[in-house]
Amino acid sequence: MIEDNETIDEFLARHACDVEESIRKAAAQEIMPRWRRLAAHEVDLKTGPHDLVTDADRKAELYLTEALLALLPGSVVVGEEAVHANPASYEAIQGEAPVWIVDPVDGTRQFVHGDPGFCTLVALARRGVLYASWTYAPARDQLATAVRGRGAHLDGERLLAGSPEPGRDLRVATSHPDYTTDEQKRALLGLWTDGMAPRACGSAGLEYLAVARGESDATAFSWEVAWDHAAGLLLVEEAGGTHLTRAGRPFSIKGGNTLPFTAARDTATAHRVVGLLSDGADPTEATGERRRPGIS
Repeated sequence: MIEDNETIDEFLARHACDVEESIRKAAAQEIMPRWRRLAAHEVDLKTGPHDLVTDADRKAELYLTEALLALLPGSVVVGEEAVHANPASYEAIQGEAPVWIVDPVDGTRQFVHGDPGFCTLVALARRGVLYASWTYAPARDQLATAVRGRGAHLDGERLLAGSPEPGRDLRVATSHPDYTTDEQKRALLGLWTDGMAPRACGSAGLEYLAVARGESDATAFSWEVAWDHAAGLLLVEEAGGTHLTRAGRPFSIKGGNTLPFTAARDTATAHRVVGLLSDGADPTEATGERRRPGIS
């Protein structure tokens, strides 16, 4: 069992490469052999017609769960598919044990349709603090990593989010209005204004990577499940960016966030996005929902 932050750092110094190897093996054994080869019986619906799960999701999560628990005895795993089967398991994020937060296939819809825009997300946290994250896009063979206080990297190269170039519209990836509450929808509509270029998001993990790379300026998401956001939030932070909820506070993986929230290349952009979101609705009225409705 990890007792303090120093030993988390020591664990990462010894085993970060082992985590990476486990993620790559899960993709090689369970995800990529099924990409563009899924049979009908390997795809199921969860909460609705847009919320898909495949055998790749389930088997990759099982592989990662076993591998990560073996690397760090005393830790726990909060994985998307395990939480779907047992919602109470999500509460481990609130506990004392180090927690691995896992989305085996982020962007399941893209995966099902043969699009390469999907990834595996893994983050290591304790007491709500994120310490390390891995974002692996196997169809592109890209791996982005972040370690608290040590920066963010893509395939070994340092990531720096920078700031948007002056004089152009801000590029913002948003939740699709169909997948939001009425209150959140009104807030998101605040982004449809001069100086902004919003678009519907794909894989949340890859949208965070785009912000960390400076290819996108911000996100505006209306759901808060940790497996979609934990890895990407640390990636953006360590690339020099920031994140804010609609109440003007940093996003918490423990929940209770005022939604929508943003992750942005710099503080000024984050405040600009939050200001437009707040213009759409009273930020005290719409607080976070644990599960995102009808989206994979």
